[in-house]
Amino acid sequence: MAGVEIRNFDPPDETRTPPNTKIEVVAVGGATVGRLTLQPGWRWSESIKPIVGSDDCRTHHLGIMLSGRLHVVHSDGSEADVAPGDVYNIQPGHDAWVVGDEPVVGVEFDTATAATFAKG
Repeated sequence: MAGVEIRNFDPPDETRTPPNTKIEVVAVGGATVGRLTLQPGWRWSESIKPIVGSDDCRTHHLGIMLSGRLHVVHSDGSEADVAPGDVYNIQPGHDAWVVGDEPVVGVEFDTATAATFAKG
């Protein structure tokens, strides 16, 4: 294995496109990284829930927000807005939605999430 490995999302290894969602995935260094683009009007419970069939998002999200704003409501009662530049850790058991008219773009570093998010 080379000492330096560089990948780019153009082109990704895989692209998933549920409603109002684009997930681009690349494998690098034994990990899987995903770039999420969520359009205004996107809400997990409307765009992803019908695909995965759970009552809330059962996925761990660890990443950085590049643009847009995402509101997250967790089943434990906590909630927060994720904004550009924020590094986030969102535990399973939540709903989320895009706030405003700007698409949300985030990069996910949890390998399992990047590999499986929005797959039925």
